[in-house]
Amino acid sequence: MAILDILKLPDPRLKQASTPVEHFDAALRDFVADLEETRQDGPAAVGIAAPQVGRFERIVIVDCSSRPKTPNHGNLVLINPEIVHWEGYEMGREGCLSVPDYTGNVIRATQIRLRAQDPEGAVHEYEMEGYEARAVQHEIDHLDGMLFVDRVVSRRTDLYQRKTYAKKKKSKPAA
Repeated sequence: MAILDILKLPDPRLKQASTPVEHFDAALRDFVADLEETRQDGPAAVGIAAPQVGRFERIVIVDCSSRPKTPNHGNLVLINPEIVHWEGYEMGREGCLSVPDYTGNVIRATQIRLRAQDPEGAVHEYEMEGYEARAVQHEIDHLDGMLFVDRVVSRRTDLYQRKTYAKKKKSKPAA
């Protein structure tokens, strides 16, 4: 397994649409393992999409299980995901491994029904709500060449620079 390089804005490849996965083989499963290791290496990343590492196929991983009291389906590898129904909407703050310096307010559906394949090609349907539904919508946007900054209502009022903290300098012992 390997930690893959993440493409960052303004890399134009992030605007590229992805193609459906057609071959469900060992090479796909190996890539999914690398993608998961890359997600886990990211700071508090609950999701990652294949285009973020330069592979333009419809593959995402979402895992909201680390968020307490958040309804979720655990660690999901979603191949060729498609939202087949959505309802409700609300604004919420989002961040992204490909846009590390900003967060922003984005309107998303509050409930979705999702159809996707697993790494073996089997089709599954999921009912999702709240944070997990938001995370899946965010990752599917990557497959269509969209970033959350493309969806903020106003870049002037709904885009925020992340706070960065300088590392403490070690003080030199007195001579």
